[in-house]
Amino acid sequence: MTAIRKARAIVHGAISIVNAIATGKGSALGISLKVTAEVELQKGHGLRFMTGRNGNRLIKNIIQKTIPRQITETNMISIRVDSEIPIGYGLKSSSAVSNAVALACSQIEREEDINDHTILEVAARSSLEAKVSLTGAYDDATACYFGGFTVTDNYSRRLIRKERAPENLYAIIILPSNTPRGDVRKLRNLSDIFIDAFRFAESGQYWKAMKLNGVLTSAALSSSYMPVMAAMEYGALSASISGNGPSIAAVGYEDTVEPIVDALSKFEGKIIVSKVNNEKANVKIVND
Repeated sequence: MTAIRKARAIVHGAISIVNAIATGKGSALGISLKVTAEVELQKGHGLRFMTGRNGNRLIKNIIQKTIPRQITETNMISIRVDSEIPIGYGLKSSSAVSNAVALACSQIEREEDINDHTILEVAARSSLEAKVSLTGAYDDATACYFGGFTVTDNYSRRLIRKERAPENLYAIIILPSNTPRGDVRKLRNLSDIFIDAFRFAESGQYWKAMKLNGVLTSAALSSSYMPVMAAMEYGALSASISGNGPSIAAVGYEDTVEPIVDALSKFEGKIIVSKVNNEKANVKIVND
């Protein structure tokens, strides 16, 4: 079946600087692991998921918000999502997918430039409605979309601060084996201290913010703090549980990557090294 129109969007992942669940305010940093979403309009009718995501409420919500009904009712819409980001580890896979699908759907529907705020608003609202986020994850969505550091008020969907990260930074991430996520509602019990972590991020003191976030999330979620300490002992600028875990992310310059990997290798789990990302999400119409 020949496509009438096909759009491809690329969005990258992120790690947490400050978890937003406690206060509704958060911060994140883009990394280079990426999601690619392809949306095709074809002759026919219905919605076809090409990568086993049939029934995905999040993607259906996004389609409804970005493609007019007259188009969805008179065309077959095919969706393909390919992701390098491990799902369910706190590395913002849902935000990256939301952004990528919203971006591709918006591009396939129109020729003119796309409004960044509109894409982010669709992604946040769809995440809330699909119950994949408690706050709309605007911090995660903006870091995935713009790259670099972002600081946000998730409830008001406000981007407070955005800046590029140093180009020679790497995220060293461990995905612990057999470690479930903790009860994220407990993070709110420490909201008065999480606001201090947020204020560090708001003033550009990202590594202090991330360190405090690491202490607080480890305590609230009853997670081991030993990998965080090991990473910092071997040269990490900062380290923390990312999102609601269970992944732990450390950030360091290139010459510290190997020592940090060696330190984290003492713990059970898979290690991923990903360059920090400053590249904005992109989309284009393709003719394969």
